[in-house]
Amino acid sequence: MIYSHEVKMMCPVTQGVNHGAAPIPVEANWVKAKEIKDVSGFTHGVGWCAPQQGTCKLTLNVKDGVIQEALVETVGCSGMTHSAAMASEILPGKTILEALNTDLVCDAINTAMRELFLQIVYGRTQSAFSENGLAIGAGLEDLGKGLRSQVGTSYGTLAKGPRYLEMAEGYVTGLALDENDEIIGYQFVSLGRMMDFIKKGDDPNTAYEKSKGQYGRVEDAVKIIDPRQE
Repeated sequence: MIYSHEVKMMCPVTQGVNHGAAPIPVEANWVKAKEIKDVSGFTHGVGWCAPQQGTCKLTLNVKDGVIQEALVETVGCSGMTHSAAMASEILPGKTILEALNTDLVCDAINTAMRELFLQIVYGRTQSAFSENGLAIGAGLEDLGKGLRSQVGTSYGTLAKGPRYLEMAEGYVTGLALDENDEIIGYQFVSLGRMMDFIKKGDDPNTAYEKSKGQYGRVEDAVKIIDPRQE
């Protein structure tokens, strides 16, 4: 340890106030975190790249400071999907400090990791007040039965109005319009369910029909249009 001349010449004064770190909630316990291994938690966060052309939602399940589970979801940039694939291999097994200082390939994923780190070390996780936290595998529950991200894609122009392209339920195949040409519902196909049916032996057309659904007042529609062609 190197001290400056000014510090060397000072007389020592006792540091009276030294009560340690403030406790944070960690999986239903109040913990005075001093080391990375003192923190656990299940939480989500989002990140973005410098040009803001894409974003990442990152979900981590941390036990005793070590990442046990990672869900990496990206949208808006084709290259980010490959970055997510690599990040899913990189993150599990690393401490959150290692992960914070590891190149996760994509700036959006790196930024998401930074945001999650702040939540975890400040005790602001989703499982802060859940006894023993959440089981490993809880990240997959965010995706639902089809194991697909919840994606919403809509497009609109002043000249032609809105087009719903993909909703949480699935790939939109038809927009239901009323007599004023306002959207009152939509038809969709659940791509995750369709692929499951095909894997079980259904032919594609049968799987497609079994995976169709609708939302809203589709029965009351005056007409139904294809959002990608009309």
